[in-house]
Amino acid sequence: MVDLWSGLAQAFWLVVTFDKELLEIALRSLQVTLSALLIACVIALPLAALLAVRRFRARRMVVAVLNALMGLPPVVVGLIVYVILSRSGPLGALGLLFTPWAMIIAQVIIIVPLIASIAHQSLRDLWHEYHDLLISMNVTQRQKVATLIWDARRALLTAALAGFGRAIGEVGAIMIVGGNIDHATRVLTTAIALETGKGEFALALALGFVLIALAISVNLAIHWVGRTEREGRW
Repeated sequence: MVDLWSGLAQAFWLVVTFDKELLEIALRSLQVTLSALLIACVIALPLAALLAVRRFRARRMVVAVLNALMGLPPVVVGLIVYVILSRSGPLGALGLLFTPWAMIIAQVIIIVPLIASIAHQSLRDLWHEYHDLLISMNVTQRQKVATLIWDARRALLTAALAGFGRAIGEVGAIMIVGGNIDHATRVLTTAIALETGKGEFALALALGFVLIALAISVNLAIHWVGRTEREGRW
């Protein structure tokens, strides 16, 4: 019990004094996750809107595949990305393995199905309301997609938040493709695993505090944005 309280005290001190190593790892983790989230949203949101407005033969199958991929094991994603980016892989010449870009690619693959599936549910319901109006206005497919995404932006923030939560807490795929290299690819989750294994519980707890704080901060930011829009300040 004494060791626990001692570790908590040291962890709190590292956080409040903005420990250099702790800050570096936290910023890199945030940079990788936000980059992956931005890329994933650019892919997933138009895909979800297109699935909502366009009818084609394999549409239900595509939606079913997206829903199934929500449970895709991250370590499998990490293994696939590792094979593709390795020196003998098809993209090995790019030299992306064990770099932040490899971690971003893995996170994008993991969260795109999640964001697309959640967004599709909201956009599908909105499309039922807008269908007759948009058809009567004879707008293009691109205009339909843009209208749905804009009018459902508050619900889509929730989908993006779910993707952020999944990505920021990812460790398996990140460890495989990033290698947990100090000052290069070490992020919060991989650092927590490493420091716990070394018995450095103070730093591991401090990293855990920062990880929780980031998740809560993003949740509060999304909540504030949604409340601001509802109050007519946009």
